[in-house]
Amino acid sequence: MSGYLTTHVLDTAKGCPAEGIRITLYRLTGVGREEIAQAVTNDDGRTDSPILPESEFATGSYELVFEAGDYLRNSGQASEDVLFLDAVPIRFGMSDAAHYHVPLLLSPYGYSTYRGS
Repeated sequence: MSGYLTTHVLDTAKGCPAEGIRITLYRLTGVGREEIAQAVTNDDGRTDSPILPESEFATGSYELVFEAGDYLRNSGQASEDVLFLDAVPIRFGMSDAAHYHVPLLLSPYGYSTYRGS
């Protein structure tokens, strides 16, 4: 079995999937980070395919950055002024070849994540 990474975003304030959020995946290196993928959430709050497919999987440290600010503005949950949450970074590690699922539960003033299935 090979590993892969999926994600999705749920709007916990509105109780629905968060559509249209741009997500960037970075591989963390000893000197910084390397961008390896981008995706946008669909109407189910998910990406259309794994953000890191089996063919590109490698163990190591990663960062997902969820560009939540535009979504919060467009959904009427934030003004045009400075946002409390804009880009939401989540750093995590993948230590073996498995399915990793890292969702974002989002509201205008907080977020959480967990290792899903």
